[in-house]
Amino acid sequence: MKEKITEERKKWEKECLKPVTDRWPERMDEFMTTSSLPIERLYTPEDLKDWEFLEKLGYPGRYPFTRGVQPTMYRGRLWTMRQFAGFGTAEETNERFKYLLDHGETGLSIAFDYPTLYGYDTDHPMARGEFGKCGVAISSLKDMEILFDGIDPNEVSTSMTINGPASVVWAFYIAMAEKKGVPMANLRGTIQNDILKEYIAQKSFIFPPEPSMRLIVDTFEYGSKHLPQWNTISISGYHIREAGSTAVQELAFTLADGFEYVKHGMERGLDVDEFAPRLSFFFNAHNDFFEEIAKYRAARRIWAREMKDTFGAKKPRSWLMRFHTQTAGCSLTAQQPEVNLVRVAIQALAAVMGGTQSLHTNSMDEALALPSEKAVRLALRTQQVIAHESGVVNTMDPLGGSYHVEWLTDHMEEEAYKYFEKIDSLGGVIPAVKKGYLQKEIADAASRYQREIDDKKRLIVAVNEFALDEPLEIPLLEMDPEGERRQIQRLKDLRRDRDNNKVDKTLEALRRVAEGDGNTMPAILECVKAYATLGEVTGVFREVFGEYDEPLVF
Repeated sequence: MKEKITEERKKWEKECLKPVTDRWPERMDEFMTTSSLPIERLYTPEDLKDWEFLEKLGYPGRYPFTRGVQPTMYRGRLWTMRQFAGFGTAEETNERFKYLLDHGETGLSIAFDYPTLYGYDTDHPMARGEFGKCGVAISSLKDMEILFDGIDPNEVSTSMTINGPASVVWAFYIAMAEKKGVPMANLRGTIQNDILKEYIAQKSFIFPPEPSMRLIVDTFEYGSKHLPQWNTISISGYHIREAGSTAVQELAFTLADGFEYVKHGMERGLDVDEFAPRLSFFFNAHNDFFEEIAKYRAARRIWAREMKDTFGAKKPRSWLMRFHTQTAGCSLTAQQPEVNLVRVAIQALAAVMGGTQSLHTNSMDEALALPSEKAVRLALRTQQVIAHESGVVNTMDPLGGSYHVEWLTDHMEEEAYKYFEKIDSLGGVIPAVKKGYLQKEIADAASRYQREIDDKKRLIVAVNEFALDEPLEIPLLEMDPEGERRQIQRLKDLRRDRDNNKVDKTLEALRRVAEGDGNTMPAILECVKAYATLGEVTGVFREVFGEYDEPLVF
């Protein structure tokens, strides 16, 4: 059969293709993906060498899960529409949460400001000028209570994008829910809690890698015992891609991080089948439609194989890769921001066609400011149109069997394994991070991409082609100018009114646990229930663990 296909292809190239390209040459000498991967003009069965349907593709909900993790996919249940939101004070973000829920959002996703991400209270000198700029300020249990005023945590799943101080902010959420009468076993959601990608890409780390990994495994252990519906980590390729990586680097580095977390959990003595089902992932959806779909399919297949064969997981749920997707913030342009609606729609469609379980669509104005209500509503409506009008949810993995998509899936899988081998040769993810290998790979990819834009080898609509000189015509969000003052006053009132003797005792108990080898989560919960602040709890860890200084790599 393949011989006949090869013969027919050669005849097509000679008799049909060549006369046309001789007269009208193709637009470019080389076509490539967003990641600069060269793409051929046509793919056929010839490109799928030794390709077996059951081994490579199979059926949805069954190993190797290339086609999706659920047997019915979106015919049974749509993905969770989870718009990332947070700015200013807890009061302002609470209003936005209620607005989104009223307009059809089905899960909450909290963005925290940089002081919170670094474990500082709003009134710390290091927080000056950063209050509420890229997310909401949460300095204590009191702020978390205000953030969820009028929202029942029993009725909504909540994702929290927090890493260095993730266990502390998670404790705020657990304590807030318990004060509302919701037991922790009922809570559904995710903490990002992925410190490895912070060292690699986003850089909001606090402590050195080794104690940071201890804190993460503490959450695995605690969550598996007490919060069976909670995902205690969201292993994130999103920020790796936002830093400038290729799709293959995002795939490989994210999965390598995932393997590292599994190793550390097992080294603690945890049963892989007890904690692996609650590991989740978070990927980027960039502009190249087919490349992104292939990335998600390859990721599921690799993860299932490695969990089953390398880590010895016995339960099929431990083999599943469940992931959230966010459209590519780095692809948004300040020029002609309405065009971002089109970019986001294409990216969101790729995420859905790739089988995501949860999705955030960026707002058109995010290259200029935090999203306005109109912009975030349109972003949510984009998901709703895909879900209810496009028809792509009616069948499972509709691109399965496409010669191009299957070749691209296989190619990304092969390239990912080359990175795994290189990382292993360096001693694993943490040694590779300390040597700067992963960071340099991303920096080189980002530099190449920017050169392609500068040289016009890559066209960006409204930036280096189809540009306009016109004033901005969309409304931008304005935050409460008094928000920071009110937040600082709330902290002063909190420290004055709480039982400070109790706070001191709980912080000292936490110090003793941190200096030993016990699980830190119970002690953290006692601290936050006594209304110790974020800065006070992370201050104990800073004193015990120290802070991490990234080595310079040239």
